[in-house]
Amino acid sequence: VNILIKSKEYQAFQSSVPLKQIVLEDNGPKKWKYYDTGTRSDSTCPIICLPPACGTANMFYQQVVSLSSFGHRVIAIDYPIYWSVEEFCVGLKKFINTLRLNKVHLFGCSLGGFLAMKFAEQIGNKSYVASLFLCNPYTDTSLLKSPFSPFAFFALPSLILKKFILGDLPLKYVTINQANSLEFVADALESVTQREIASRLTLQYQSNYVNQPQRLQTIPTTVMDAFDDTTFPQTIKDNVYKCLPLGKRAHLKTGGYFPYLSESLQVNLHLRV
Repeated sequence: VNILIKSKEYQAFQSSVPLKQIVLEDNGPKKWKYYDTGTRSDSTCPIICLPPACGTANMFYQQVVSLSSFGHRVIAIDYPIYWSVEEFCVGLKKFINTLRLNKVHLFGCSLGGFLAMKFAEQIGNKSYVASLFLCNPYTDTSLLKSPFSPFAFFALPSLILKKFILGDLPLKYVTINQANSLEFVADALESVTQREIASRLTLQYQSNYVNQPQRLQTIPTTVMDAFDDTTFPQTIKDNVYKCLPLGKRAHLKTGGYFPYLSESLQVNLHLRV
């Protein structure tokens, strides 16, 4: 069993924070699963965590436990199946409205970061989004490489999808913390269905980009990446900085692809700021 799953922190998280579900009508029923903990207050904005394509809401357990202990409300989401970014943005707006949240801080990782930017660009802007905190994000899906057409994912078996999504992650020359975080993600991915993975990969690879970056300039933004993360080439990172010239930069010496798992103390410190 993975060392993070066996840890006291994860066991405490599992026993004290229930996984909630809410079904929203959105071109058919859509089931949103989420962890929701911390202080409920009209004066503070909750932090909504959006995972990468290979991730699940429980990968944010260290943020949920730590930040809620400082009085922050943290909502970590497993979003339902959407086949287009536009549909996802409409769905997230309904989710936020149904929970009667005013503004939210969006903490998006990889695909989650791209979706957070698209939500802010298309729907959120100043009315929904208090700030953006983006980990290993990208602004243009055409820079991502896949051997499959985005329209083929829905037909591929679960085993191939999982192999593809995990094969994208670096397995050599990583620290013990990073190896544990990779193993945690691989374990969590076992519970994700074929259609869920296929829809996320479709969102990640179908042609799309942040085409109105000026709409993001009024939102306080932080971009976080790790110097040792080799998953995304420098051109993708440069594209993000170009798109968000006013954004703060939070650099981690180490952390790899999942710094919120492998270097949670540093990440939580940046999120609190």
